[in-house]
Amino acid sequence: MKWVSYRSADGSTRCGVVHDNKIHAVGMGLLELLRAEGGLEAAATREPTEIVEPATADLLAPIPVPPAVRDFAAFERHISNAGKAAVGDGTVSPVWYEYPLFYFSNPAAIKGPHDEVPIAPGAQLWDYEVEVAAVIAGDCSNLDAATAEHHIAGYLVYCDWSARDISASEMGFVYGPSKSKDASTSLGPFLVTPDELEPYRSGKGFALRMDGYVNDEHYGGGSWDEIHWSFGEMLAHASRGTTLRAGDIIASGPVGTGCIQELSGHRPYLAPGDTVRIEVQELGAISARITAPELSWFTG
Repeated sequence: MKWVSYRSADGSTRCGVVHDNKIHAVGMGLLELLRAEGGLEAAATREPTEIVEPATADLLAPIPVPPAVRDFAAFERHISNAGKAAVGDGTVSPVWYEYPLFYFSNPAAIKGPHDEVPIAPGAQLWDYEVEVAAVIAGDCSNLDAATAEHHIAGYLVYCDWSARDISASEMGFVYGPSKSKDASTSLGPFLVTPDELEPYRSGKGFALRMDGYVNDEHYGGGSWDEIHWSFGEMLAHASRGTTLRAGDIIASGPVGTGCIQELSGHRPYLAPGDTVRIEVQELGAISARITAPELSWFTG
């Protein structure tokens, strides 16, 4: 099943399952639906409250305000490439192989699949990241990596917009990324249930392309099955000693060459007027026009 969230004519947020290229709506939001008895499967069999053409729908992020957002760094090729670009050395730290690493991103900064994305205030090196993310189906704790994927409601395209110049300063301190990562995160367009992807299962992921385009020019990407840490392993680590909640987002980090940072100066960073498309086979695409910062940059 493919699920979407959209803004209805009365201004409310609703979700619906896509059948025959039409949205069969449920009279509630997707996060509310995940928390309801029976979840997505039960809701898919109900009579729709309305039927909407996707082309005319005001699509939102499938989970417009998730309870929490964790972004991992699960692709080895990205880590190596980023190291080469930053310091000329692509050696991956042994710590990265010990357990999957993540940081918390900003649930209040979520944007829909076609929303404009302003450059973060003060950023000069504005970048996209080609990622996939899992949405948690229901509250769960202390998961086992072998069975943790059973707690995934579905997958979606994820773009972590990043200020590389600000990040270079922040990453010199022990706290890691903060203002370099919290301005915008794009999600969507669909939440695709795991059964849709099973025919493509390969290695620790799926044999599905992940690609980034700027102004319709292909910048880079790879395949989901290049992933080093599976989503089961990421969920198990994230849930240890705490609770993952329905609607939480668990993101993969960029696939190799899935961001401008990795391209070592061969492509310019983003500027107002650029259009970025982040596409994952079977999950759809995010398409965002880059705009100027909404606020001036103040110091002091």
